[in-house]
Amino acid sequence: MREHPYTIPLAILAGGVIVAGAVYFSTAKFPPAGSGPGNPALVRPVGASDHILGNPAAKVTIVEYSDFDCEYCKSFHETLHQIIANDGADGQVAWVLREFPLSELHDNALSHARAAECAAQVAGNDAFWKFADALFASQPADPANYGSLAKGAGVPGDAFAACYSTASTTAIGTRIAADRQNALDIGARGTPYSLILVAGKSPVVMDGAYSYDAAKQLVDQALGN
Repeated sequence: MREHPYTIPLAILAGGVIVAGAVYFSTAKFPPAGSGPGNPALVRPVGASDHILGNPAAKVTIVEYSDFDCEYCKSFHETLHQIIANDGADGQVAWVLREFPLSELHDNALSHARAAECAAQVAGNDAFWKFADALFASQPADPANYGSLAKGAGVPGDAFAACYSTASTTAIGTRIAADRQNALDIGARGTPYSLILVAGKSPVVMDGAYSYDAAKQLVDQALGN
């Protein structure tokens, strides 16, 4: 997890670049030897099962891989809310949040991901985003407080508890693992790691917690502004 140190962002990154301070996973977590550092073009296409804030048919989609216990993810979460509130107000920009729990660093990262996915499964997309906001607001969130966070997000407590009790062995566990593997495949070695997608163009990488101005510059470029 890291904060992007520059006000003016770098050009499109061809792959996942490992920088000082980056998060390193165990060798077993990396793609197979010889597969390279990752390829942004391998990002999984956005689909109906994704958690989308904004217009699903937007010209520009920001796909973020995030960890609910990453402090830089928390600040970037706020930045992307600003982007959606401003640049996404006319339906031109959407935000997709995918799970990239850094269990190597954060004991509760996987638990938080499961809880957020249960909020979505039980009460839908809006509840997912409310629950995600609550997790970041209470960072580092205590799993003992999931019930109250779920209630605040409008998620029925009994259904949430039932979902969470089996999340590790259901489709939720598979989904989280798939999100994490896709993050590794495209070159992510820390959080937040995001891609700006425009149909017919190569993905633009945002590796780290970009400032609002830096993120907006890239989004404006993608929009052709």
